[in-house]
This record gives sequence, structure tokens and C-alpha cells, in this order.
Amino acid sequence: MKRAVLLYNTQAGRGKIGRNIDKIVAVFRDAGYDMRPKIIEFGANPLDGSEDVDLAVVAGGDGTLNYIINAMKRKGLSLTLGVIPAGTANDFAGALGMSRNILRAARQIARGTIEQIDCGVVEQIGRGREKDIYFVNIFSFGIFTTTSQHTPEGLKHRIGRLAYLVAGLKDLKNLHSIPLTIATDEETFEYQTLMGLVFNGETAGRVPLARNASLRDGVFDCLFLRKRNPLLSACDMLLYVLGINTGAVRSLRTGTLTLTTPVSEDTDVDGQRGGKFPMRVKCLHGDLNVICPSDRAAE
Repeated sequence: MKRAVLLYNTQAGRGKIGRNIDKIVAVFRDAGYDMRPKIIEFGANPLDGSEDVDLAVVAGGDGTLNYIINAMKRKGLSLTLGVIPAGTANDFAGALGMSRNILRAARQIARGTIEQIDCGVVEQIGRGREKDIYFVNIFSFGIFTTTSQHTPEGLKHRIGRLAYLVAGLKDLKNLHSIPLTIATDEETFEYQTLMGLVFNGETAGRVPLARNASLRDGVFDCLFLRKRNPLLSACDMLLYVLGINTGAVRSLRTGTLTLTTPVSEDTDVDGQRGGKFPMRVKCLHGDLNVICPSDRAAE
């Protein structure tokens, strides 16, 4: 029998995972797995003692998955992963085609196929490789992009994704531009940036901002919002979401991105604290082994 571990966040999904542990384990037992449930203890490496499992299933949101990916990389492992979406946005799981119903998602993993999925890495220049930070969905900086880091868990449980909007409104008082030098595979240019989004996935908070992005193409889809006054900048981004580019949003595709700025600026990876500038952001093509639905339409 194949060995599997179920790593789950008790805070995710309003406790739904904890209430359905036995049912999830039964799905994998029927598929030939001996599965051991394990609560994720943040601050420890959740993969201690599970280094040789055949499958690691992560039940939680994008932040939980980010924590597991970085824990796996620190151990030098390349485990086969499954993702049960149980967070607030679940952007990465959505890009994979996973059902939002946790038991259906478990069955998708049990019946699915392993695919090689891209992963991003943030290399903090001059800080050593041990400071590298990995991400699966998005690296971002600027206005609203670190909102998820200080959105209260209780608020997310009560109103879901609207919690990010409520917390984001508080960020308006910190509106400022970032003088950025951007070097891609093809060009180097300077840009006064209000917000930068580097997508490996397709969505941010389930908003489809990177419509042509793919988890399998080896490149990022990047958006940089030029600083104008608050009202115009808000209109620029809203129009972009609706498919209209005013020229204030610069988009590009690249496998590597080097970012420098003279100012101190917080960054974000998958809703978690990111690295410090200057930095190099790389797309690691096919770096992750992830079980994806064999037939998305079937679920």
C-alpha cells in the first residue's frame, strides 16, 4: 500500500477539514493509500517524519500551501503533492481545476494524474540562497498587495473574500509610488510603480487578472500599475479587470525578473511575507509534481 500524509490547517475553511478528516482518509484508503493525518504546526517543518511518503496532500489555502512548498524545499525534497482547497481564495487550486468541495477535491486527487507544474522563487540578491522564498501563485508588492498579511483570520471566517476588501481600504492612506528598475529576459526599463503583480497562476483573490497565464509554460505574466492620482489609478485597475487597458497598466511575460529600488518596500508571496529588494524572481519550469484532475468536467 502506498504511503500518504494529509497536512491540514485547522484554521482554514472554518474548520471543515477537521470535521471531515475520516471521510477524506477513507477516499484515499479506497484508492490504495495508507494515509496519516497531521495538523500543520506553523513554526515547525510539517514534513518531519514524512520525507519518504508517496503523496503529500495539503488541505488549506494558498498561504498554507506556500508554507508546505517552502518547507519541502528547505529539506531538498521533491514530493508528489495534492491540494484540497480549504482557504479563503484558493487561487492555485482553482488554476489546477480542483473542486471547491473538499471531498470531491479528495477524489480528484485520488483519481488524478501527476503533472509537472511551474513554481516561482524569489532570490534576495546578496542575502544567500538560504533566504530564497518559493511561491506557487503570485509574487506582489505595492498598494493592496500585502493586505492579506494583516487581514484578521476571524474576519476571513465571517465574510470570506470580502475581508480582503475591508482590510485593503485601510491601505489607501499609504498610497505611494515605487521607483523601480525592471530587468526581464528581453529589456531593462524604469517605472514609477503603484503596484506590481508577478503571476505564476491566473488569479488574485479569484479575480482573473492574468487571463493568458499558465502553470505549465515556464514564464510569468507580470502587471505593473503606473502611479497616478488615487481615483485614476483605481479606475485604471478596474478597467483592466474588465478587459480595457488605459495604458497605465504595463504587462509583460518573462521567465526571469530582476527588481531594484532605492526605497524599502514590503513584498508578498501567496499571501505571506515576501523578501527584500533587490531581488531576482525566477520561474522554475515544471519544478513541482502535482496531482491534477484527469477530467475537470467530470467534477
